[in-house]
Amino acid sequence: MNAPAASWLDEIPARLADIGRAHLLRRRRVVQPAGGARLLVDGQPMLAFCSNDYLGLAGHPALAEAAREATHRFGVGSGGSPLVSGHSAANAALEQELAAFVQLPRALYFYAGYATNTGIIPALVGDGDALFSDALNHACLIDGARLSRATIHRYPHADLAALEAALAASPARRKLVVSDAVFSMDGDLIDIPALLALCERFDALLLLDDAHGFGVLGPQGRGSLAQAGLTGAAASRRVLYMATLGKAAGVAGAFVAGDAALIEWLLQKTRTYIFATAAPPLLASALSKSLELIAAADDRRQQLGARIAQLRSGLAALPAAVGWHLLPSDTAVQALVIGSNEAALAVMESLRAEGLWVPAIRPPTVPAGTARLRIALSSAHTAEDVDLLLQALQRHAAGCTTTAQT
Repeated sequence: MNAPAASWLDEIPARLADIGRAHLLRRRRVVQPAGGARLLVDGQPMLAFCSNDYLGLAGHPALAEAAREATHRFGVGSGGSPLVSGHSAANAALEQELAAFVQLPRALYFYAGYATNTGIIPALVGDGDALFSDALNHACLIDGARLSRATIHRYPHADLAALEAALAASPARRKLVVSDAVFSMDGDLIDIPALLALCERFDALLLLDDAHGFGVLGPQGRGSLAQAGLTGAAASRRVLYMATLGKAAGVAGAFVAGDAALIEWLLQKTRTYIFATAAPPLLASALSKSLELIAAADDRRQQLGARIAQLRSGLAALPAAVGWHLLPSDTAVQALVIGSNEAALAVMESLRAEGLWVPAIRPPTVPAGTARLRIALSSAHTAEDVDLLLQALQRHAAGCTTTAQT
């Protein structure tokens, strides 16, 4: 009897080993909340600087109570897609509340942020159209662009002159510019008014992903677009504003808001909305309460701002010889570039040994050679928490500098 032919599946273990040798193997950890910014990670207590719960609302008792009450009223699941039987009264109310909160005409509520961007982009542009994407956009924007089959023009990060040239050279009638508002791995904020001015000039639509600005930036946490003064009476029909609801809002899901006709088009054409089960009403009810808390959370935003300033001031004192580089950011996302994958992992493990959880971010999430610690701050962090992190980083930097000199 002949031996069975070799299968490509037999190659998987070796390919996994290759990932490991490149220091790119990832693993999941079992996490439980332990109060404030502390977590139990695989059973070990850790002070976490990795959560996107920027306002510390994920464990707020008012959200848990809203979800509990909604469970008694609506049950647990939604039971269907939004265009069949899944669009509950709670979901409908939330869409109206989201639109009012971000001061735009209409909103559409999705079960996940990734599904929002990978769905709405192909609903807006397709074969023969042109899409312009910042080089550091989040993966969901990149994947949505690829799925659209539009011609993709990738311009250097925040290089609006390059974007202008690409828009001017494009013969496409339909043009879509997509950009993070706050970039998830660098923490910087794009110049939204300048971006919109280009879209106005070249008859383009602008899709902004404000996953890391919603709830934190702008008056009452209404987001980056509101901070730029481009909502309400100043809103442009050329802007679609997308934000996630599992970060500062502390729950789950996402939404897109903008011109009423555009939102209706997305409702009719977005496959990830039409052909997926709707988000459970218990989440929508929790999010309704979250919007109330966000609007009243100026004290939490001030606390977060103080922790950002404290961290940046402390990191400025790191020895230059260590070669680490803190990227400019006034947001909760603070990126400390280490360099190689191996070095970033070593710093992460050193901090973990001291009970501090700060993730090392490596390619393909960030460009090769820019592996970093992504320090995510929250209003749940105290000044003492940030001091602990700064002291640990100072010790590790001093050790690296001594090693390099010997």
